[in-house]
Amino acid sequence: MTIFVDASALIAIIAFEADGLALAQVLSSDRDLCTSALAAWEATAGLARSKKLTPSEAHRQVNLFIHEAAIRMIAIGQPEFELAAEAYARFGKGRHPAALNIGDCFAYACARSNKAKLLFKGDDFGKTDIVAA
Repeated sequence: MTIFVDASALIAIIAFEADGLALAQVLSSDRDLCTSALAAWEATAGLARSKKLTPSEAHRQVNLFIHEAAIRMIAIGQPEFELAAEAYARFGKGRHPAALNIGDCFAYACARSNKAKLLFKGDDFGKTDIVAA
């Protein structure tokens, strides 16, 4: 089955966080991996912030990891917009305990539209109906 890699998982793996190895092992169990430009951007910004990297160094690290892990970049279009709007209505910040933000809503939407499991860090998505990787 396809796995959509959320920004939180990308950051954890690239930054060698405590749970990064376990997340990386999930990636190695499947060869159909995808992410979106929005998730990659969010990972870039998160790495720059948390690891005090320049934005261009964080961008380089995210691109390198995506390339080396053979993660394909999927497009975000009208179907993903509709699913993200639905995710916000059902699970959005201020509306539901999952408190999904914009990046989370689009990760949810991309996973759903690609019939993919979602690889993520944290407990927000666990409060939704998404299938976890």
